[in-house]
Amino acid sequence: MVTPRALGVLLLLFLLLLASEDSMSKSERAANPEQSRNVCLGLINKDIYEPFELENTAQCFTKCGQLKSEACDLGNLRRYWLDYETYMVEESLMNTVDLSFLKTFVQNISTNISEDLHFSLSPFQIPGQVTEDKHSFPDRVRLPRSLFASLQGSRSVVRLAISVLNISTGDVFKGLQLTQGDDSSVLNNRLVGLSLGRMRVTGLAEPLEITFSHQRQPPNMTLTCVFWDVTKGSTGDWSSEGCSTELGVKGTVCRCDHLTFFALLLRPILDKMTVQALTRISQVGCGASMTFLAFTIVFYAALRFSWKKLKSEDSPKIHVALSISLFLLNLTFFINVGHGPKESHAACWVRGAIFHYFLLCVFTWMVLEAFHLYLLVIRVFNIYFGHYFLKLSLVGWGLPALIVIGTGSANSYGLYTIQDKENRTTLELCWFQEKTAVSALYVTVHGYFLVTYLFGAVVLGLVAWKIFTLSSAMAGKEQRQNWKGVLTLLGLSSLVGMTWGLAILTPLGLSTIYIFAVLNSFQGVFIFCWFIVLYFPGHSAMSSSGTAHAEQTHTVSHE
Repeated sequence: MVTPRALGVLLLLFLLLLASEDSMSKSERAANPEQSRNVCLGLINKDIYEPFELENTAQCFTKCGQLKSEACDLGNLRRYWLDYETYMVEESLMNTVDLSFLKTFVQNISTNISEDLHFSLSPFQIPGQVTEDKHSFPDRVRLPRSLFASLQGSRSVVRLAISVLNISTGDVFKGLQLTQGDDSSVLNNRLVGLSLGRMRVTGLAEPLEITFSHQRQPPNMTLTCVFWDVTKGSTGDWSSEGCSTELGVKGTVCRCDHLTFFALLLRPILDKMTVQALTRISQVGCGASMTFLAFTIVFYAALRFSWKKLKSEDSPKIHVALSISLFLLNLTFFINVGHGPKESHAACWVRGAIFHYFLLCVFTWMVLEAFHLYLLVIRVFNIYFGHYFLKLSLVGWGLPALIVIGTGSANSYGLYTIQDKENRTTLELCWFQEKTAVSALYVTVHGYFLVTYLFGAVVLGLVAWKIFTLSSAMAGKEQRQNWKGVLTLLGLSSLVGMTWGLAILTPLGLSTIYIFAVLNSFQGVFIFCWFIVLYFPGHSAMSSSGTAHAEQTHTVSHE
């Protein structure tokens, strides 16, 4: 039996213990008062989802990222918002939440429904069940009847929460994919949450559909349906696994086989990592092209001394002129991209002008290749011109010089910066001055290229028609002539620059851009192979067919 005195001693010890704990907690708070008040550490409002706490925690969407001095625990903040809908389904008595940044609708749904359910997802109104009207509700979600039918064995009614959450532009829901230095972002900073509480819903046989409305996006941007995957990394990241994307001009449909928080990622086709990869590919290809173009020039010089007939032929001279211009273009590309524009404006102006000049020289010599091909194969007769190659040289080297002089007089050259949506620099080079010289760029580069490319394409088409018309007229040799004709056209296409036409198709997707970079950067290799097949002693297999024979047996010089 415990005596009253013993009880008094125990009570005194208990009071002393409480006092010591209280003094310790006070001293800790006094030592670190800012941390105790910092909501963005995700501890003060943990598991509390009253309007005041929601608004208080939502301030971290802006603070975490914009205010570098603000201490934030992104993992705790993400868990807070990811657990929000579970709380609404399992514990809250509220059926709606209407805050400026958060709209939530909670409803009991029978698992024995007879048709799909449709809900509106306006960021300005609380979500609600609607009829299937695509025009009245551009932002909407469709939940298939099969989703609820699959739950009939466990329960007759489920509680569904639908939320639209504005996450602002901070770092809370950026994840690794959105922090790699490109301009990827969550479209309209909007997340759509779908939850049945603690009940996990994955692997749906019929996917749910979420439609996000948006404005027409720039051609260099693409949209991807994603969800927040808590299993990626230490605190989660965006993932598209189990989701498909149906792109539209004014709306994108996401189809996913599970329930969670969804969003639409807006990312550039050419993000920073892609630009770096394309730059490396181009540098490798240009290096290989420069090597083989140098071989072509040296090989031609050696043949001129050993084969006197070659001196009078214009075709190899035109090939070598194109090789020289392409070699110099690749060299200026290396200098322009490999070294940052850290020098003065005048030096950058000169580099941009030189790069522009050799690019125009390449375009011009490719169209002169097409013109020469037209004379040899299509026109055939009356093709003798006095000082023919000299006149071609005046056009090939002189016309680009006149264009560059005119462009430079308008002060069009300077620093050109490729930036992402958030004005972060992706690539810098000396080229046309951004914004102030857009018209000069479109006229002297895009327009000039389009004219030369169309001329070359028409000539190559006429040559193809003539080659295959000729081969079909030769009985018994059709199959052999056909493959020779195909190889001949492939060789000629490298001379007239058909691979450059892929630039027109680059808005179709990233794969086209990679193909364009690979084929164009290796153009010098293709020209070398064509030159060797035509003029290497003892190689006559190709030179006996079609245009190759014409190149070796015709000369249009009349000196």
